[in-house]
Amino acid sequence: MDKNNWHKFPLLFGLYIAQSIPMSFFSTVVPVIMRQEQYSLESIGLIQLVKLPWILKFLWAPIIDNRTKNSRDLRQWIIGSEIFYAIVIFAIGWLDLQASFDLIIILMIVAFTASATQDIATDAFAILILRKNERSLGNSIQSAGSFVGSLMGTGVLLIAYYYFGWRVLLWLLAAFVIIALIPLPFYKRKNPVKKPEAKRISPAAVKNFFVQKGMYKRVLLLIFYYSGIIGTLAMLKPYMVDLGYTVKEIGFMSGIFGTAVAASMAMVGGLVQKRIGRRKAMVLFAFINLFSALWFVFISLLTPSTAMLYAGIAFLWGGYGLATVVIYTTSMDIVRPGHEGTDFTVQIVLTHLSGLVFAVLSGKIGGMLGYTGLFSVEAGFSLLAILIIFLILHKNQDYANIG
Repeated sequence: MDKNNWHKFPLLFGLYIAQSIPMSFFSTVVPVIMRQEQYSLESIGLIQLVKLPWILKFLWAPIIDNRTKNSRDLRQWIIGSEIFYAIVIFAIGWLDLQASFDLIIILMIVAFTASATQDIATDAFAILILRKNERSLGNSIQSAGSFVGSLMGTGVLLIAYYYFGWRVLLWLLAAFVIIALIPLPFYKRKNPVKKPEAKRISPAAVKNFFVQKGMYKRVLLLIFYYSGIIGTLAMLKPYMVDLGYTVKEIGFMSGIFGTAVAASMAMVGGLVQKRIGRRKAMVLFAFINLFSALWFVFISLLTPSTAMLYAGIAFLWGGYGLATVVIYTTSMDIVRPGHEGTDFTVQIVLTHLSGLVFAVLSGKIGGMLGYTGLFSVEAGFSLLAILIIFLILHKNQDYANIG
């Protein structure tokens, strides 16, 4: 670690918290508020449109790569995007949720377009300022920051809404986004880290990432690495409802306890990865996810005690935290010089899209086969992910397609 620039780590931690809190708030807490206000399920469903910019952000990632030459340029993109993001959230606070619902949806999408832009720039910024031997720790902090932000966005802000109401809550949210930026202007290097020279990046840069030699193996890994836990995560709350747990209990066990475990294991994952290397960590974390799936198969065959369910939640969310670290780190490792924002974004968006597909499939599989059948299929997906890893390692001793 660069002892003279240790503050890069708390800086990244704050930036990733800042971008994840509003996303968690608008996609999970706002629907709860809307239901309390007797909104229709169709209207509540429209809130999910705020996620659209984060799915489509790969489309404008090449623009950011083209317009930045060093870490200083990326810092300016981060500051500009985050300030605009905060201004829009502050403006939403002035609007009444019932009287201006359509306008609020539009402004949310605008806000999250700025947030997605900030994410592209922040990821590229992290790739530049982190040395290769710092990426394990850096991505632990990135993952932990995202999980902590989700924890605050889904738990703390819901409580704040109860006490302060809609308007003050949105203003507090905007203020926090600005506060998270405070360390960034002070992160100044005498010589900003330069981006490697690259030809001007066109929209075809996204396609060119996929046509690189052997990249189909990396794509398979990105699609299936989370597959053994995403379906279980998607169906965990319905499963707990069917077991007789209350909304309050589910919120604490899955939302608070589970997310806290994920954040903690993200930090542990970086240390483990640094110690044993990317390849061994990826295999180890995949086996942990397989164990998690098998645990849920086991407890679904009986009436699990609360302790058994807590253990399953810890395995599930902990495995998710570990998996996130190794995917982020190896994604940084294989970006093309000068294409940092584009290549990293493409890989992470691919995991989001595949996660969305597996989450949707989990509902259909659960409906046809029941929970035991669903968890068994998830175990099969976990095993498939392990087989893909060994296929890549066997064919590529330098594991270029892993990272």
